Amino acid sequence: MDHWIEVGELGMSLLEVARAVRAGWRTMLLAVLGALAGAVVLTLLATPSYVAHARVYLTVSHPANETTGDPGGLTIVQSADLETLVDQLDSPIVQEPLARATAAPAGATFTSTVTVPETHAWIDIVGTSNDPQVAAQGANAVGPVLARAAAQFAPLLSQPSTDITSTTITPAVPPATPSSPEPRRNIVLGLLFGLAGGTAVILARRSTDTRVHTSADLSPVSSVPVLATVPDDPIAARATLAFEASPHGVFAESIRRLRTNLVFVDATTTTHSFVLTSPMPGEGKTTTIVNLARALAETGARTLVVDADLRNPSVAKALGIEGGVGLTTLLVGRASLRDAIQPWGETSLDVLPAGEIPPNPTELLGSARMAQLVTRLSADYDFVLLDSPPLVPVVDAVLLQRLTGALVLVVAAERTQRKELTAALHALHTVGAEPSGFVLNFVPPDGVAYRYGYPYGRSRSARSQGGRARRRVGAGA
Repeated sequence: MDHWIEVGELGMSLLEVARAVRAGWRTMLLAVLGALAGAVVLTLLATPSYVAHARVYLTVSHPANETTGDPGGLTIVQSADLETLVDQLDSPIVQEPLARATAAPAGATFTSTVTVPETHAWIDIVGTSNDPQVAAQGANAVGPVLARAAAQFAPLLSQPSTDITSTTITPAVPPATPSSPEPRRNIVLGLLFGLAGGTAVILARRSTDTRVHTSADLSPVSSVPVLATVPDDPIAARATLAFEASPHGVFAESIRRLRTNLVFVDATTTTHSFVLTSPMPGEGKTTTIVNLARALAETGARTLVVDADLRNPSVAKALGIEGGVGLTTLLVGRASLRDAIQPWGETSLDVLPAGEIPPNPTELLGSARMAQLVTRLSADYDFVLLDSPPLVPVVDAVLLQRLTGALVLVVAAERTQRKELTAALHALHTVGAEPSGFVLNFVPPDGVAYRYGYPYGRSRSARSQGGRARRRVGAGA
């Protein structure tokens, strides 16, 4: 069972807190280093404080009384009278002679505390100073000063010819090290404050950050699976078709994982047609669809990419092909499938560009001719992938999902806002639809895909078998 804590308005499990702290390790490091630096600076600037301890008892000498035959002697002053003396420690009668007896040099300070144990008739003295010699000297001076002042505060001690003496049990000695500051304790406290402060900053930022970061952020809004996490790979940033640019890299491996999971989705839907869309523009849906298509074609499957984003078509540009004739040309009856579909190299991948941008894209995509076209293409190809406009701005993806029966939602890590994701899912729910799965795109490079510890790519035999399979399918096609 997950344990939950409240962070702002968000309920977060301890696992999510750990993930957030891990993702914000730079903030945590800065907080810890800052706190440790502060602890070191405060330790260096703090005035050292030395503590010296002394223990004394007071005795009263009684003279002999020839009249009564009392031989006199010594009596130890008991706790009640000692507490009376201690209560007067801050009075001028004690402090003035104590200051003279301490004789602290310029800049030195001295304070003292005196306690009387409940079960013993002695006085414990603690002297504190920024000078170890003054701390010891002052602690040793307190007992005699109290003895001289005792007759003024304890009536029983003020009898004539009564002599009160302070006797040392344990003398105070100059301490070798200061009692404060304590560098080790301050560093430990600095470390703890840094960890606590860094965690607080990370969780506060997390509670106000409405972006999707990890797959865990998708589970609260939908129960559909995450089909793949695609890394934010530098190769993909340079080459749209990164699957070919680096066929054995982490990006290509994540696309193969998406391909594998999509096959399982296809087994349950049996539509062979998928819409790929995203909540908002700029979340990598077109790059994902062309690389996924190339990965499907790698297995020998006859694959068709259809650019159904009639508002901002980009498939033709991404693949470097002519896009003037395409989907819109077919829908208005000015071209045949043979004229509009273009093969991609020597693979089993075909491409149907968008064609000219129409003034009525929604009407074209929702037309009976579009429904007939999708049905025919699904029969002719093993896989048909439709690139669609984003879900939140327009309803085109919803129309296409009703034709294909399966939709994959591309979500950009660190970019997609949760409210945008919720709005996209709401647009589907209003027509009784749900995505078949998510693709989490642009995952930071410290994600799981970078930590496997073995090189990606298939063995030579697997690659050669795949190549032979493609040639056989291509020859049959």
